Amino acid sequence: MKTLVVDDFATMRNIVCNLLRQLGFENIQEADDGFTVLEKLKNEIFDFVISGWNMPEMSGLELQKSVKGEAKLKDLPFMIVTA
Repeated sequence: MKTLVVDDFATMRNIVCNLLRQLGFENIQEADDGFTVLEKLKNEIFDFVISGWNMPEMSGLELQKSVKGEAKLKDLPFMIVTA
C-alpha cells in the first residue's frame, strides 16, 4: 500500500510516518503542502492519503475537496488528522 502523508509541520509528518511504520506500512511518501500533494497525485498512484487539518494556503479540508473533485481520485481513501 502506497501512502502519502501531508502536513506543513515536519514533526507531525514524522510522528504519523513512524506510527504507520510500526503498523507495518513501508511505502510512505511525504509532502509539506496541499499543492505538492495535488502534483504528486497527478504523477503517481497512491492508495491512501493522510493529511493535516491546519495548513497554510490550503487546509486539509480544502485539499480533500480538491482530491474528491477529481474523477480519477474521487474514491481515494483520505483521512484528515489534527494534533
